[in-house]
Amino acid sequence: MLLAAILMWHMLQAKVRAYVELNEVGSVVEKVILTAIFAALAIAVGAIIVAKVTAKANSINLN
Repeated sequence: MLLAAILMWHMLQAKVRAYVELNEVGSVVEKVILTAIFAALAIAVGAIIVAKVTAKANSINLN
């Protein structure tokens, strides 16, 4: 009886470790994807700002 309980305890620990490792891998992928999305948004916002500033500077009459 005690041997069966010990065996079940070790099996449960192995399952929990496998589950935690699986979730950590998923969280790394999720963080990479979110970082890429935020980087793309930052580049887009920067391009919009540069375009607006350039258009405004070109509209200034220097004469």
